[in-house]
Amino acid sequence: MKSSPIKLKQKLSPKASAAKKKRDIEYAKSPARQAKKAENQRIGQRSDSDLHHTGSAVKRVSIKNNRGNFGNGTKNE
Repeated sequence: MKSSPIKLKQKLSPKASAAKKKRDIEYAKSPARQAKKAENQRIGQRSDSDLHHTGSAVKRVSIKNNRGNFGNGTKNE
């Protein structure tokens, strides 16, 4: 498997990195994120499927369909 040409880690100054970390933690602990995390834990993740989040519902779908945009590919998302 070839390595990706995309570098995943952002190159930030120490000050910017600390500020981003603080923002990310605040977002992760927001009431909306806490509710979504709790819902996902109640539903439970399995290795043979993904949880597909639509506007008001969560469906269990195949990994291939969920990550492949249900046959439409991901280039135009």
